[in-house]
Amino acid sequence: MFVQTKPMSFDEFVAWYPDDGKRYELIEGEVVEVLPTGTHEDIAGFLVAEFNFEIRRQRLPYSIPRTCVLKPNAPRSGYQPDVIVLDRSQIPQESLWKTTSVIQNGATVPLVVEVVSTNWRDDYGHKFVEYEAMGIAEYWIVDYRALGAVRYLGTPKQPTITICQLVEGEYQLQRFTGGQPLVSSVFPELALTTKDVLNVAIA
Repeated sequence: MFVQTKPMSFDEFVAWYPDDGKRYELIEGEVVEVLPTGTHEDIAGFLVAEFNFEIRRQRLPYSIPRTCVLKPNAPRSGYQPDVIVLDRSQIPQESLWKTTSVIQNGATVPLVVEVVSTNWRDDYGHKFVEYEAMGIAEYWIVDYRALGAVRYLGTPKQPTITICQLVEGEYQLQRFTGGQPLVSSVFPELALTTKDVLNVAIA
């Protein structure tokens, strides 16, 4: 069992990362094991399928890796998004990709998705700030259990998908609930409603 005795840098985290089949993230120097539920994985898998369909249909130069670590500007953080869309044309600029599947440049990431779980503060807080700072064009926060604070979800709280789109270096937020159609700048022809995604959680 791993016992952390001091904060890790990103480079130390990558060198340490074990081949044990588990998922880990580094948040402000602390190693955190990611323990998604079945429903959490169902939603992520559903979105991967929908995005891949759009990629093929529109013949976009994108791909969705099975695993990938994002290195934000923060020196002691590293994230494994639930879904990450990569622009293959930018991969040659990623010096760590071939050896460690690490992405460092926001231009390589058109879209990233986090499915909210008990660590909702990271999704709405640390990751929001870091993805914005990296210049990732679009960030989806899928809060299917309405775990986020009222300031993020409104009153009464309800399952919500928040789509953050980068405009002049800052995220502009749109919240989608019920049967509202989702609006994506990365996949403008995406025919998907909030209900389509959230229904996966109750199937």
